Amino acid sequence: MEQKNEHTFYVLKCADGTLYAGYTNDLTKRVKTHNEGKGAKYTRPRTPVTCIYFEMHETKTEAMRAEYAFKQLSRTAKLRYIAEHQRGAEAE
Repeated sequence: MEQKNEHTFYVLKCADGTLYAGYTNDLTKRVKTHNEGKGAKYTRPRTPVTCIYFEMHETKTEAMRAEYAFKQLSRTAKLRYIAEHQRGAEAE
């Protein structure tokens, strides 16, 4: 998924279809932690989770700002954001 010590904003899709957004510097380890039931309180009863989107940032502050902005969106806007940004990454 990504190398350690990178600042990553990520989005998980939970088993119940809900979305969870977070920050980490080791995405592979963090998703594993969520799936072991040791992650965020929100994801514990909603495993398994799957990472459906992530963006890497140069600083922790930038990644956390991206997470906060994403969390302010409606579910429809969140799904649109993911679709639009994934297409943009594929075009590069």
